[in-house]
Amino acid sequence: MRVGITGHRGLSQEVEKHVRALLSEAVSTYDAGELVGVSCLADGPDAWFAEAVLGHGGRIEAVIPATEYRDSLPAAHHPLYDRLLGQAADVHETGLTASDSHAHMAGSEILVGLVDELLAVWDGKPARGYGGTADVVAYAERTGVPVRVLWPEGASR
Repeated sequence: MRVGITGHRGLSQEVEKHVRALLSEAVSTYDAGELVGVSCLADGPDAWFAEAVLGHGGRIEAVIPATEYRDSLPAAHHPLYDRLLGQAADVHETGLTASDSHAHMAGSEILVGLVDELLAVWDGKPARGYGGTADVVAYAERTGVPVRVLWPEGASR
């Protein structure tokens, strides 16, 4: 089973705690020997999901939206990003250079095309900018990829 992740970044520590638990619970429903988690490895749900997949005994694959992607992520996230990228069984790239909303959506479209199901850490609200979580969910739905929304009850961004 190939499972992808999309989700909001910059969540509070309280929401993070609940989201990590939801991700762990979701990942535990898959057969570890068959599980491939596909992620862009950004800070937040992308990385938490990859960690959960590896902790469950699954494999991860990375989608790199742009060659400048790592530099656009918070510096504090670089060590975890590098570690997860080093553990990826495969790496998929868009071929784009600038890490902008266009590249992020292109990466998400590649990710959706690689998976059987998409987990979405999503509050159900419209995207704040092109390529946001709502756009990725809409793309998955348009292309027939099932989406499972994970969001703590009563939480806000």
